Amino acid sequence: MTDFRDVLDRQRFEQGFTDPDGETRCVHADYAVQGKTRIILHVEADPALRGTGAAGTFMQALAEHARAEGLKLTPQCGYAVAWLKRHSQYDDVVAR
Repeated sequence: MTDFRDVLDRQRFEQGFTDPDGETRCVHADYAVQGKTRIILHVEADPALRGTGAAGTFMQALAEHARAEGLKLTPQCGYAVAWLKRHSQYDDVVAR
């Protein structure tokens, strides 16, 4: 796994993971900026990572990043909405 990063010029959060074949693949979330809120538009895992738990690990890193940076998240992507609902320990980073 590589470090979580915010690629500001692309408005994208990214994190690399090793797939079952040993290749580094990416999970990313595209976002829009609204002040200190990041609107999560789309979360996508490389097909080779699907079913490995990488997307959930990525979402945890995203929520931790938001908390550390004082950001709020507004999930619009179905996956992000569902993940945040299942992980109430991150309710403090969800914009209301």
